[in-house]
Amino acid sequence: MKKFIILCLAAASVGCGIYKPYTRPEISTDGLYGSAESADTATFGNVRWQEVFTDPHLQSLIEEALANNTDLQSAHWRVKETEASLKSARLAYLPSFNFAPQGNISSFDNGPAVKTYSVPITASWQFDIFNALTNTKRKSKALYLQSIEYRQAVRTQLIASVANLYYTLLMLDSQQQVTRETADRWKKSVETMRSMKEAGMTTEAGVAQYEGNYYAIESSLRDLDHQLRQVENSLCSLLGRTPQAVGRGSFSSRHLPREITVGVPVQLLSNRPDVRASEFALMQAYYATAEARSALYPSITLSGAAGWTNSAGSIIVNPGKLLLNAAASLLQPIFNAGANRARVKIMKAQQEEAKLSFRQTLLNAGAEVNNALSQYQTARAKSELRAKQIKAMKRAVESTELLMEHSSTTYLEVLTAQQSLLSAQLSQIADRFDEIQGIINLYQALGGGRDTEPEPKKK
Repeated sequence: MKKFIILCLAAASVGCGIYKPYTRPEISTDGLYGSAESADTATFGNVRWQEVFTDPHLQSLIEEALANNTDLQSAHWRVKETEASLKSARLAYLPSFNFAPQGNISSFDNGPAVKTYSVPITASWQFDIFNALTNTKRKSKALYLQSIEYRQAVRTQLIASVANLYYTLLMLDSQQQVTRETADRWKKSVETMRSMKEAGMTTEAGVAQYEGNYYAIESSLRDLDHQLRQVENSLCSLLGRTPQAVGRGSFSSRHLPREITVGVPVQLLSNRPDVRASEFALMQAYYATAEARSALYPSITLSGAAGWTNSAGSIIVNPGKLLLNAAASLLQPIFNAGANRARVKIMKAQQEEAKLSFRQTLLNAGAEVNNALSQYQTARAKSELRAKQIKAMKRAVESTELLMEHSSTTYLEVLTAQQSLLSAQLSQIADRFDEIQGIINLYQALGGGRDTEPEPKKK
């Protein structure tokens, strides 16, 4: 026995990879944000979503979505499932007990019946000498933590999606309002053109042009109505509602922060749920490799039984006597050692794949931060220029309308100026929405919207 223990310890020293806990690989985050990188450690992603989205209508919708969304509920049950698996892996350290009573009646050559019985309780306990059970438990824990991060990723995505759809509704409402006001003005212009035609100041072609543009604007209003219904239906689906109208505020009162900071890229490792989930997947692969290595070494199991029986081989005694039995077994892989070594190579290859996936997830996260910040900054700059464009277009419309009254210009110039003004007004609304969307996307990219509930205790 002593020699066996010495051999086990020697084998363990050779297979030290089965004992070493997971450590994060060296992955550089320098320049991950590109030109958006800042030395400021404060990050927009650490702000509570209630402080980012202060519109009361939007806050109510987000809370409703967090309570009723089916995807988030499914993610919650996935956490429960992996938690149960982790508990099962932890119970493997404890001995197993079984109660297996047996009875038998036999008779030979019409002789008297012989009744035998045994009422044993059996137990078995596997020694975790080479960390087979420990590596399985650690792998289960990594899966459990990954499921928590998956739930967090669903939560973050849900908050951002509700906010995006909400502001899409506000944008469409604003575009619909501008288009309706324009359509009303064009309707009056058509009536004015008809009066001018009767007075001989313009032609039927001019009236027809104005009427055609008026009906085109009315048609665009129908498209906007359809888009509004589609967005409302998409939002209701996230909220767990049947299709219905959604209460909301106005586009002019956006209630969003103007000053934002991205922080340092290394914060993505702790803030982004998809990055954390990818690392936990790498952790699972690491312990799966260690688990495969453990299979190369022997396993020791102690077993025993205790109970009452009246059968002692060929002797039948009544009443029964106490039966005690203890044994130890050693399982050494010999003929399947080649298959076990092949499994180690497979797990090692999967571990390397998981490491590359982790690195790529981090790179994608950095690109998303850069894209969102660029979207925000670009849209903000365009909004300022668009305001100047609209101011100029309004002057152009007023000037051409005055000139047309004095017959020094044509109706086509007035049409062009009015169409340009409408296009600029709609583009201004779209630019404001892009700015808002940039803020929402940046908040999500920085890992914002995390659950405020305490994380599970590490054991």
